Amino acid sequence: MVLRAKVGSAGLVAVALLAGCSDGGGDAQPSVSTSSPTTTSTTSAPSSSVPSSPATTTSAPAGPVKLAVAGDVATGIEIPWGLAFLPDKSALVAERDSGKIKRVQGSSVSDVGTVPGVDPSSEGGLLGLAVDPQYPQRPYVYAYYSSGDDNRIARLTYSNNRISSPQVILDGIPAAAIHNGGRLRFGPDGFLYAGTGDGADRPNSQDDNSLGGKILRITTDGKPAPGNPGNRLWFSKGHRNVQGLAFDGNQLYAAEFGQNTWDELNAITAGANYGWPGAEGISKIDGLVDPIAQWKTSDASPSGIAFAQGHIFMASLRGERLWAIPVAGGKRTGEPVAFFTGKYGRLRTVEAAPDGSLWLTTSNTDGRGDPKDGDDRILRVTISR
Repeated sequence: MVLRAKVGSAGLVAVALLAGCSDGGGDAQPSVSTSSPTTTSTTSAPSSSVPSSPATTTSAPAGPVKLAVAGDVATGIEIPWGLAFLPDKSALVAERDSGKIKRVQGSSVSDVGTVPGVDPSSEGGLLGLAVDPQYPQRPYVYAYYSSGDDNRIARLTYSNNRISSPQVILDGIPAAAIHNGGRLRFGPDGFLYAGTGDGADRPNSQDDNSLGGKILRITTDGKPAPGNPGNRLWFSKGHRNVQGLAFDGNQLYAAEFGQNTWDELNAITAGANYGWPGAEGISKIDGLVDPIAQWKTSDASPSGIAFAQGHIFMASLRGERLWAIPVAGGKRTGEPVAFFTGKYGRLRTVEAAPDGSLWLTTSNTDGRGDPKDGDDRILRVTISR
């Protein structure tokens, strides 16, 4: 069943609906993953053409972390998706279906405007947000959203607590009811990274002329960032549905939904092929890069990720838990540990807050959860050792 087609900067993209795992697919006491072993040997990846200095990290000393929910930051938000902090330590939050962006400052939540042209679906709508790293000198916020034809990235002016002057900087990203990707993250190089989905059409992920199933790396004008493979818009390929991006220094990590068997955490290298649809989870296939960790889809279905204290923290929807994965230099250094299993329902987005805590959003009002009083909410999670 063909849902949408769009001719964008990457050419004609056909979108067909396929079955498979989607984002539906104990408080501070952790549990260790009981999935199959997650140790992986990474096959050689294409060498990066991106000029870079030696890899740097901000990893904390090794050791287990302890997490505790300190309370609600905000409640009553409708399907929160993207979340990005401003220099004044307030945050902007995207509501997936309404297309609204809200500002959270202290205990106050206010509307700052609605992104025009948002067309919500089962997994589409207003998704990722990112604040320009030179804000407020460059007073821009970037939004990833589903339109009636495709997924797009727009640049919005944000001033005086209002968004205005939306400008689409990139379109033609495959869209469907599912597998829209949607996460945005600025890298330390100043370029904007975007995780996309295959648009429910598997061949997109291996098609170099499609923006589907890729991690994009673009300028703030929507052009290919210097050093991208083949001067294309994408940085890596062979992804199924990337909804989580996080940096530890120069190292990029990405969380990815599996089909029916394995969800993944990948360490991303320029030009590398992460295997979908030919591989799901650890495959040890020559020329493909294996994940550094994998989970049964019932234990994860991962969306947002954040880096802090030497760990990638990964919010899980179907798994209803927050995973803590110790990492350093693109490798996993210990076993993943789960927190809050089943306590707060579906978990969508996690971000490192300016005060050293984590902000964690629920996603119980998205039609696949069991909403509780006050949902959806943003939780403040403290980290200790």
